[in-house]
Amino acid sequence: MPSRQISPQSFDEILSDLGDDPAIPDPHGIRKTPSSKPPSPTPHSESNKNANLAFLKGMDLSLQTQKLGGPLLICACLLGVCGGLYLVYESFISHTQLIAQSSQKEISALQKEWSLLREELQQEQESLYEAIDILEVSVHSFKENRPISKPPVKPKVLLHEGELSRWRYLGNSQKGATHQAIFHTGKQSEMFDKGSIVLGEWRLSQIEKEAAILTHSHGRTLVLKPSKSE
Repeated sequence: MPSRQISPQSFDEILSDLGDDPAIPDPHGIRKTPSSKPPSPTPHSESNKNANLAFLKGMDLSLQTQKLGGPLLICACLLGVCGGLYLVYESFISHTQLIAQSSQKEISALQKEWSLLREELQQEQESLYEAIDILEVSVHSFKENRPISKPPVKPKVLLHEGELSRWRYLGNSQKGATHQAIFHTGKQSEMFDKGSIVLGEWRLSQIEKEAAILTHSHGRTLVLKPSKSE
């Protein structure tokens, strides 16, 4: 109920009209004394008295309401603060849950990528092992099938071959159908006809300007060339 403003004079008049009512305080001592004879009540005064009592009760109720207004306002503020804190808490929980869900999704994606990388690594490792096995088999097979190298067999030195290899071819001469080669045996110079036996089974088979060729009955050949000094 809205409060109403009343002047002190009007309030004193209301108290004077009410008379000796113990329920209404009289701080200023303006209440009429019992020695004074109250005027005879009239219907109009009774109605004024009832109206004034109702007005005072309303004022008392307004004062009580005003007194209760402060605590009620404090309670309302506390409730508002609690509600705000609750909303902030709920918002924080929701935000935390969203972050946790996002982090869980990222962790799941990383786990999938790691699984794929591990599978690829295992496949590459298996391929590498297979290649190593194939290489080992190839090396082992190569070792087994490798031909055994034998030292070259030196041809057997024929009789008089060493001696003839020390001869020097000096040149040739041709007279008619006769074609001869001249050699220096280390002791003396000798001439041999083409096709004749030179020494042992060695025969003068060919005479050229640059060389004379001796052949053996076993198929061996020996080429004698002029010396560099010549």
